Amino acid sequence: MSGFVFSEKPISIASGEGAFLTSEDGTDYLDLGASYACTPTGHCHPQVVEAIQEQAGELLYVQGSYPVKSRTDLHTRLAALAPGDLENVWLCNSGTEANEAALKFARSATGGTKIVAAKRAFHGRTAGTLSATWKPKYRKPFEPLLQDVEFVTYGDADELSDAVDDDTAAVILEPIQGEGGIHPAPAGYLEAAREVTEATGTALIFDEIQTGLGRTGTTWACQNEAIGSPVEPDILTTAKGLASGLPLGATLCADWIAENAGPHGSTFSGNPLVCAAANATIDVLVDEDLATNAAEVGDALKAELEASDVSLRDVRGEGLMLGLEVKRGANRVLRDLALEHQILALPAGRSVVRLLPPLVLEREHAAQVVDALSAILTPTAEQ
Repeated sequence: MSGFVFSEKPISIASGEGAFLTSEDGTDYLDLGASYACTPTGHCHPQVVEAIQEQAGELLYVQGSYPVKSRTDLHTRLAALAPGDLENVWLCNSGTEANEAALKFARSATGGTKIVAAKRAFHGRTAGTLSATWKPKYRKPFEPLLQDVEFVTYGDADELSDAVDDDTAAVILEPIQGEGGIHPAPAGYLEAAREVTEATGTALIFDEIQTGLGRTGTTWACQNEAIGSPVEPDILTTAKGLASGLPLGATLCADWIAENAGPHGSTFSGNPLVCAAANATIDVLVDEDLATNAAEVGDALKAELEASDVSLRDVRGEGLMLGLEVKRGANRVLRDLALEHQILALPAGRSVVRLLPPLVLEREHAAQVVDALSAILTPTAEQ
């Protein structure tokens, strides 16, 4: 029964460096998925590896009530990176846990019970976060879940406004929906969410677990002017690439949330080893300006795709978070990319190929992607 919840791929991975993974038979694969955006600095970045090794020789673990330099430093770094005044930091072990904490904090701070989430949303697999996740495939086997959750059409500001009332504890949104097919928020939508939540005393939560840390070309997607004016939430969650693949999530909160967050805890909150990896990851993201690289390479990739003969219904997203809507099943395209062109990518539903590569991806890699897609997805190739 070992590993029974995962469907194993036919490629066994032995090592990784930069934007590439190497299989046990020595084949190099260009990694356009980064294991769901978990390795933004590339695989085994030397600075991250060195930080992990150094911390492992000093202290592997001590509970969160004892100050530890790597944890304290990470609190400071995250507070400095946060949009606006979200300077209160809760550390945990995953994106699901970060969102679970966000929902709990919002209920405690507001006194409300209702949660408003979006159709197509994905926020995690614990009972609370699954309640705010749209897809019946994920929800149905574990129902009943939290009952006071209402789903609204993503991008419809009027429907969102109608759903939020004085008993609404939180509105939780992805600035760009990931699992739901790479759908950026329409212009003005996040601003409308901010307005209605302020009017009702509701906590606005932005789930930036997949979109954050430079992936869309800005540190946070809610700051990206391509999807609207910058909007500051009351709570922002991040995880995935925060520690270059080591398990870490964070919930960043405004003062009014943190002051009334209620009792919450986690044994492994702020593990020193993982915090050291996160500190090094943030240093690399900032020092190497990987957000700018994501913007430039992402724009170049979109432009090359639009100028090519690749047969696509749509190309969506920002920076190095792109969704390619194909005219045939995404899984078939992913199989051909992997087995015929040594490129690994991800699905986002049945018809969307999702690209979430390490943010160190280079222009020459983007050209390689376009060439591979041309070989697979042109009218001639599909005949």
